[in-house]
Amino acid sequence: MKRGQKLGFLIYLSFGCMLCCFSHGDADDSAKRTQLADLRTRKTGSDWQSFLGPTGDGKSPEKGLYLPWHKSGPPVIWHKRIGTGYAAPSVAKGRLFSFDRHWNNARLTCMRSETGEELWRFEYLTDYEDMYGYNNGPRACPVVDEDRVYVFGAEGMLHCVGAANGELIWKVNTTKEFNVVKNFFGVASAPIVERNLLIVQIGGSPPDSPEDVYAAQGRLSGNGSGIVAFDKFTGEVRYKITDELASYASPTVATINGRRWSFMFARGGLFGFEPRTGVVDFHYPWRSKKLESVNAANPVVAGDLVFISEAYGRGSSLLKVRPSGYQVVWKDAPRRRSKSMMLHWNTAIHHSGYLYGCSGRHAQGSDLRCVKLETGEVMWSERIDERTSLLYVDGYFVGLGEYGTLMLIRANSKEPEVVSRVRMTDERGQELIGYPTWAAPVLSNGFLYIRGKDRLVCLDLGLKK
Repeated sequence: MKRGQKLGFLIYLSFGCMLCCFSHGDADDSAKRTQLADLRTRKTGSDWQSFLGPTGDGKSPEKGLYLPWHKSGPPVIWHKRIGTGYAAPSVAKGRLFSFDRHWNNARLTCMRSETGEELWRFEYLTDYEDMYGYNNGPRACPVVDEDRVYVFGAEGMLHCVGAANGELIWKVNTTKEFNVVKNFFGVASAPIVERNLLIVQIGGSPPDSPEDVYAAQGRLSGNGSGIVAFDKFTGEVRYKITDELASYASPTVATINGRRWSFMFARGGLFGFEPRTGVVDFHYPWRSKKLESVNAANPVVAGDLVFISEAYGRGSSLLKVRPSGYQVVWKDAPRRRSKSMMLHWNTAIHHSGYLYGCSGRHAQGSDLRCVKLETGEVMWSERIDERTSLLYVDGYFVGLGEYGTLMLIRANSKEPEVVSRVRMTDERGQELIGYPTWAAPVLSNGFLYIRGKDRLVCLDLGLKK
């Protein structure tokens, strides 16, 4: 065989082996799973297995719920005191998974979603301390994938445990493994499952880097671990990409024109890549010049358009993406005081050509806002002075404010239409949800789950009779 022919054959063989590995892994997916028993008695809705729900965009597919609810709010089914943290729960097959901190233990608790009865708990020691003095609990919600649950702690410990019993399957100390320099608020990015991969935002730095973000004074570099894809069954690294450092947003996935994409709004901006192979298509810089600024809202995907937003001065931008590139459709002007939308830690929801979200860096002056997706034009805004997370279901937005206000807002691009504002109380009239309520609301099988400072509450949106 001639040299050129031999080289071509080796390239062909290597590429074929790579494809074979991917195909073999996908084929083994079902073989490696065990069926998780369904504990639900109400089977009229859907699970909420990861951050922002079944489609990763804050939208629930459930229909026929009791909306609008009674003027006193939805009935409380159960509530219980939990540990500290900001992580929303996840729900799958009648199990609710809550991730929080109890003293020096990070704890994943599995409960019956309809009653709050504890089934099992998994704990590990943590010494995380927040640089700003906020609570030291987990920030990222659990991710459920059939018979496994993944949790990513504020200190950077990544665990995979069995969903049926909480037994440890594998773990990785990502802070140590990838040399992650301590950020302002620890790890807050929830992983995502894509086929046989667990895609995780890591953002490590070279070994000789400063000890924390303040010591670095903005002069940190990456070490190629901006995103790390792990084998979801074993925890082995499948690929590492980009020198981006970590933000507080989570990776998202979408199918655009028949191709699978993943988007990550990292510390320095947005990058798009092919999630199966890790091939990066583009990087779009988008970050305030302030040292203390953060990117925390997830990208919003609508067709081939991707929207990003932050609250520290840059504001928002919309891109039209294509393989290996992008086109800027519009962006907020850097020196313009008024921005189309400034999302802090809440993610906007796209509905029928419009974006709905809570705009504002601080509670004071924050407002609910509707923005036309393709132009950035603000259709309406209503000041609420309470940063709020939204969930869309069946023509309404359920809003959960940071001071515990539960709102119901009709999806209306012409004017703000707040149908209900309530504060949930217990049988003694004591408020159940207290500041800070920074976890997004969760909806599964007609039950609405909200968490505040140290309490988890289950409300019933039920079905209309």
